[in-house]
Amino acid sequence: MSHARAERSALCDLLDRLGPDAPTLCAGWTTYDLAAHLVLRERRLDAAGGIALRPLAGYTASVQRGLKEKHSYAELVAMARRPGGPYGLLPFLDEQVNTLEYFVHHEDVRRAQEPWEPRALPESLERALAWRLRAAARLTLRRSPVPVVLRGPGGATLKAGPSDGPAVEVAGRPGELVLFCFGRQRHAEVELTGAPDAVERLANASLGV
Repeated sequence: MSHARAERSALCDLLDRLGPDAPTLCAGWTTYDLAAHLVLRERRLDAAGGIALRPLAGYTASVQRGLKEKHSYAELVAMARRPGGPYGLLPFLDEQVNTLEYFVHHEDVRRAQEPWEPRALPESLERALAWRLRAAARLTLRRSPVPVVLRGPGGATLKAGPSDGPAVEVAGRPGELVLFCFGRQRHAEVELTGAPDAVERLANASLGV
């Protein structure tokens, strides 16, 4: 099973167990909202643009509400469990695009429940996350107020964010770096090193897609 499929399956299992009203790390969203989001981004491509583009966000939110009105929570989770749209037809595209998506949202649900602790991820998944983060960091850190140096195990580094100013180093396992870069700074187990004001600005910045 691919990493994207494994994270998708584990997330949907967790959604089934928790029910529609559990909290998530996505601001203002319950598990019901997250299930609708997962279905929308794969099966309503006409509305998916608003996930990243603010001028289209109103339409996306309207379609997401409509999915909740039309489908029960259980129906949405069942739909999310099966790759939809191009991801159902092209497994390599599912792995390329959805490994980060489903890992992050799996942790959005896990880490919103108390108590929680980090998972011990398979090394193959850590490598896949590190590889995909190299391509995603420029996008997810585009609004960073300070230059960022990501440092993974073994000293591997990746620079992103603005080029001017004092840099902040963010060190951790690949999965934790992914969560940090996708805007889950408060729930990512990383170590930040740099000037105190730069560290504070980065820790509270709006990061992610």
